[in-house]
Amino acid sequence: MTQPQLPIAQWRQRLPIIIILLVAILGAVVLREYLSFDALRDNRAALIAFRDSNYLLTAAAFVLAYIAIVSFSLPGATAATLTGGFLFGVFPGAAFNIIAATIGAVLIFLAVRAGFGRSMAAKIDASDGRVKRMTQAIRANEFPVLFSLRLMPVLPFFVMNVIPALIGVRISVFAATTFLGIMPGGIIYTWVGAGLGDVFARDETPDLGIIFEPHILGPLLGLAALSLLPTILKSLRGKERDV
Repeated sequence: MTQPQLPIAQWRQRLPIIIILLVAILGAVVLREYLSFDALRDNRAALIAFRDSNYLLTAAAFVLAYIAIVSFSLPGATAATLTGGFLFGVFPGAAFNIIAATIGAVLIFLAVRAGFGRSMAAKIDASDGRVKRMTQAIRANEFPVLFSLRLMPVLPFFVMNVIPALIGVRISVFAATTFLGIMPGGIIYTWVGAGLGDVFARDETPDLGIIFEPHILGPLLGLAALSLLPTILKSLRGKERDV
């Protein structure tokens, strides 16, 4: 028995996510060595020279390249963040990094939602079980939940772009929580990138684990917990009313 074919309209809806997957696979194979810290170190003099001669063009090309890295889930997002700090300093480097990462995340969110999100959200709503209850809980507290997950990336960045699209999170909430949630980490890694000149001079590698230092991780955890406090209090009040 043959399987029913998808209508042409559905194939068109899924075409963006298919393209993203194909480019991601190709990029993982072809571009990995070019989108790395080693590539930045080896080409730093040429990059600085080009930036000094064509600042606006360099800034525009960097932002577009960063958007492509995120939207196509290519390797090298961390190296790109360091490059933003290295070429443009903490500011405007952090602004370039955060804005580009947010735009890239929104693009992949839209692609997933167009291809699978609406049908998946409808299936979840029509189901009955733990997945539906979890989805409804997230939808009821979209902003604090997504914001806290962005602050403390317990899930990979790509996964955090896909799951909200599949469960029907509003795009305005997704964009806002992404922009605000990645801001602390983005500033920290941009700051690390801004100091790469001294790191290169000492022939060392940057400390990418700095975000896990207690004096940095502690405030981030506190902010994440604070963002979830209204959700926790609302849940506790609901339980009290049920008793």
